[in-house]
Order: sequence, then structure tokens, then C-alpha cells
Amino acid sequence: MPPTGPPRRHLVLAVCSAAVIMVGIDVTALNVALPAMERELRASLPGMQWAVAAYSLAMATLMLYAGSTGDRIGRKRVLMAGVAVFTAASVLCALAPSLPLLIGFRVLQGAGAAGLGPVAMAIVANTFPDEHERIRAMGVWMGAYGIGLALGPVVGGLLVDAAGWRSVFWLNVPFGVVSTLFALRGVPESRAERPRRPDPVGQLLVITLLGPLAYAVIEAPRAGWTAPVVLACLAVAVASCAGLLGYERRRAEPLIEPAFFRDARFCGAIAASTAVFGTFGGFFFLTALYLQNPLRMSASRAGLWMLVPAGALALSSVCAARLARRCGGRPLLAGAGGALAVSGVLTALLTADSSWGLLAVEYVLFGVGVGLATPLIITAGVSGLPADRAGLASGMITTFGRSSFAMGVAVLGAILNAGLRGAPLTDASAFTSAVRPAWWILAAGGVATALLGLLVTARRPTPAAAARDPAC
Repeated sequence: MPPTGPPRRHLVLAVCSAAVIMVGIDVTALNVALPAMERELRASLPGMQWAVAAYSLAMATLMLYAGSTGDRIGRKRVLMAGVAVFTAASVLCALAPSLPLLIGFRVLQGAGAAGLGPVAMAIVANTFPDEHERIRAMGVWMGAYGIGLALGPVVGGLLVDAAGWRSVFWLNVPFGVVSTLFALRGVPESRAERPRRPDPVGQLLVITLLGPLAYAVIEAPRAGWTAPVVLACLAVAVASCAGLLGYERRRAEPLIEPAFFRDARFCGAIAASTAVFGTFGGFFFLTALYLQNPLRMSASRAGLWMLVPAGALALSSVCAARLARRCGGRPLLAGAGGALAVSGVLTALLTADSSWGLLAVEYVLFGVGVGLATPLIITAGVSGLPADRAGLASGMITTFGRSSFAMGVAVLGAILNAGLRGAPLTDASAFTSAVRPAWWILAAGGVATALLGLLVTARRPTPAAAARDPAC
């Protein structure tokens, strides 16, 4: 890649940041639009789950493949393709006449988003060769994603009240057009010196693992766990998992590196990422329904309330590195898990008559827990691996997290659906009772995050100590 001066480097950073702002907004904005979408499209609760989960599921399953494709054929090319697909799919979502078509277009939108995150991160890292400048640039880039998450509920709520739920998707169009125009002029092309070979079979097995598994979890409360279609989906998921493990072990450059799972810290980071993002996805889905159905809030007011956890998440993620240097990653990650657990317990005790102050405390605790835990988990998970594999390892941790986001929507939404037993979402008593087990699961996820945090931040013995003590 030709050298770039400061003005051009800042333009590259701006383009990549705009791309992830767009992705971040879309993660949280649609949650606020769910009740309006339910009324217009006559969507069921499983249908709304699919509208949210399909996007994250498609993005998660394709992220690693998109990143390796960018390394091989050109990162700028894949970035612009991702923006184009994401923008076109947003237009299709805005025009969707039915729920099944909306879900299909959300899958396409997630496929476009998969080409933005890992590729944009690689472009930023490649554009800033100086280590200190790169750290600062990556902080700006990650902060942009947090800003997108925080803006999503507020902007989405205002748009839904003013112009309907379809306006949430129209919002992506100007972002996409501007990003494309500036990327054409300002983003240089780059490739990896030694790109990994494509792994289409591994990619297909990932899709056939996660897709049927999500379908089974979402549809089981309605159809029953013994329904033929649910059992068939579970069988396909199990067979795909077994096939993926066997196939990837034999490849020289697998899509998912099995050797990483021999590292206890990496395994702990995968498990912690699963717990954090699973609770994150389920929390935002259930919170949007809770605020607008039992509590009868407008979309814009619900969006302002959802800004509380989203804003706390964005601010705490920016401060995580500085706090870790002062306090240490181990107590900070344990504290993040504790904040999630306390938030889950307090939310489980909520009633329709609970004070607004208590609701705000719960939401702040949840946002702080997720915001502190996410960067610390990734950093700790890759710390024991070779430096040249850190990118692939962090990508795998992020991919598992994104998959868990979709599965969190599926699992916690299924718990709510089963508990309602046909009662409408607007029935405050039925909703509060039905959703309580889901909040206890959120609390359990916080406890798991704290315990796993102790594992991934455990001190490793020095080489000298390991030589003295064979048990090390």
C-alpha cells in the first residue's frame, strides 16, 4: 500500500468509522421499531425474534470468511462491496411488504455488514503503521461502533414516531452513499502478505450449524421440542458441528483454528464472550418489548430509555483500557460480570409499579458490565497466543460473540413466548411473570462472566518457574 499522509489517513479512519457506526445503529435501532412492525406486518413474537436475530446471525457466520477474502483480493474492494450490499439490503428492508421477505432481506443486510467490521479494522491497522497512532486510531474506530449502538435506540425511536418503522432502514442509505463516495477517493487498496486460503466447506458447515440451531430454539415454544421440524434442525446442527470439527482439524489453514482451543485463556474468552453477547442480545430485545408494551411508552421515549444502557456501554468500553492499567484486568473483568449479575437480579424483581430510578440503575449496570467486559475478554483471550495469530483469534472470539447475540435473542425470546401462553404482550402482569426466568438467566450470565474472567486473566507461570515445576 502506498504511504499516506495525515489528512488521507484521517479520511480513511473517518470512512471506516462511518461504516461501523452504520452497523452499530442497525444492531439496536430495530429493537425500538418492533411493536410498530408487529402491528403493521401482524408479526408474531417468533417473527420479531427472526427480524432481529437474522441480521446478527448472518453477520456472525460470514465475518471470518469476509476478513480472509479481504486479505486475499483486496480490503478496499470487500469494504465497498459490503457497504453496497448493506445499503441495497436496507432499501429492500424498508420496502418489504411482508415479514418473511423482511427476514430474508435482513439476512442479506447482515451479509453486507460482515464485510465491514473485520475488513475496516484491518484497513485502519494497515493505515497507521506507528504503534501509538494505531492504538489511538483503533480506539476511535471502536468508539464509533459504540456511538452507533448508543444512537440506535434514540434515532430509531424518533424516526418510528415521526415516519414509521421503515424509516429506520432508510437511515442507512445516506450513510452508505457517503461512505462509498469517500472510500472511492480516499481509501487505498491493501492485501495481506500471506493471505489464508479460502475455506468454503468450513463456511458452509458454520451456516448449517447456526441457522438450524437458531430455528429450532425460536420455533420450539410454538411447535414443541418433539416436532419433526425442530428435531430435524437439531440433528442438522449436531451433524454440522461434528463435521466442522473433523474437517477443520485436517486443514492447513482452517476457517476456525482448532489449535487455539488448546489454550485455556482462549477457551475462557470464547465462553465469556458467549455469555456477554448472549445476554446483550436478549436484554435489548426484551427491554424494547417491555418498555413499549407493558409500560406503554412511545417509540421515542423507549429509545431514550434504551440510550441509558447503550450510552453506558459506549463510555465504559472507551475507558476500559485505562481502567485496566490502573486497577488490573482481573478485578475489572470480575467487576463487570458482577455488574451484569446485579443488573439481572434487579431486573428480575421489577414490576410495572417499580420506580424509574431503579430501572435507570439496572440499565446503567448492564451497560457498564458489557462495555467493560468486551474489550478485556478479547485482549485476555489472545494474550497467550503468537502475535501473528492475534488477528485471527480476536476474529474468532468476536464471531462467537456475534453468534451468541442472535442466540440470546432466540433463547430469551423463546422463554418469554413460552411463559406468555397466548397472553398479549400488552398484558403487564403476564409479561412480567413470563419474562422473569429470562432475567434470572441474564444474572447467571453475569456470574459466568465474572468466573470466566478470573480464568482468562489468571497469571501464567514464567518460563523459569515452569522449568522448575513440571506441574506447570
